[in-house]
Amino acid sequence: MIIDMHAHVVPDRFPPAGTRASAARWPSMDHFEPGRAKVMIAGENFRTVSEQCWNPTRRITDFTREGVDAQVISPMPELLSYWFTPEDGLAFARLTNEFIASLVQASPRHFYGLGMLPLQDVDLAAKELGSLRQMGLLGIELGSNILGASLGEPRLLPFFQEVERQGLAIFVHALHPTTKDRFVGPPGLDNPVGFPTDTGLTIASLITSGTLEQVPSLRMAFSHGGGTFPFFLPRLEHAWSGTWNGEPPDPSQPSRGAVRQALPRSPTAYARKLYYDTLLFDRRAIRYLCDMVGTSQVLVGTDFPFVPRERPVGKTLRSVGLSDDELEAIAWRNCLRFLGLDAPTA
Repeated sequence: MIIDMHAHVVPDRFPPAGTRASAARWPSMDHFEPGRAKVMIAGENFRTVSEQCWNPTRRITDFTREGVDAQVISPMPELLSYWFTPEDGLAFARLTNEFIASLVQASPRHFYGLGMLPLQDVDLAAKELGSLRQMGLLGIELGSNILGASLGEPRLLPFFQEVERQGLAIFVHALHPTTKDRFVGPPGLDNPVGFPTDTGLTIASLITSGTLEQVPSLRMAFSHGGGTFPFFLPRLEHAWSGTWNGEPPDPSQPSRGAVRQALPRSPTAYARKLYYDTLLFDRRAIRYLCDMVGTSQVLVGTDFPFVPRERPVGKTLRSVGLSDDELEAIAWRNCLRFLGLDAPTA
């Protein structure tokens, strides 16, 4: 069995914008031919999508053919809409969440749902969390930054505490990278350069801010293997311990620097409580991720239906030298644990 934890949806239609303040970037759907539509934002075609995004029958047929048994569905990241007014953001989140819940209700064997919330207003988002459970959703998707702010910002801590209290899961997806002024070269570098960099920065912020220390039971997963984070984790670990190869610090030596003084546990200890998907495009990167964070924290992710997928899904994962038990854990058991669900009995 394979559960794809990184898969997106787009509703087949959107109502008009709530207020003029949000109208400029409020999406609409241009169904220019049967089964296909343009997602129009700010008067331009943001992305052309197919009915895979909203038709559960077509979707299930297609992902089953690719070797997937179920999906964790979340909004297309551009729909997260932190740039709307808080009130419009809440209205948009509700209609998107209701759409996702309708897909889950249509086929609960095939879909697990993650919704969205208006994080431009932290208090408003926290108050709305309870509605997700009532809809049958298991958590939320967040962008890797909220209007340019990393997720480790102290003002977001009360929100994460409430998510933890309610036992919901969080999936963090790269969104609007904050390093674009550093790009040099052709258009289109957001995806291969900006997204992984932004995700890496936000994971580091959750550790170094102390946020993860204060929400020890929070379940968080990150797109595209956590971006750059696994590759600078050893350096962050060295700043904390002063040692190499993950060795524990020497208790006879005085405490090292600000990182050690700020964190009661090692950066690796925090990193190994988070989850990361396998969408890394290279078996060597997947192997490294498994070695750094442990196979218990890795989940299958494809970015369905927006990224062309290898067939069958998981083909590369099966080539990195994992045991049958490790492969089974990554294929579906870890995902159910991330969602807060029990594994099915035989």
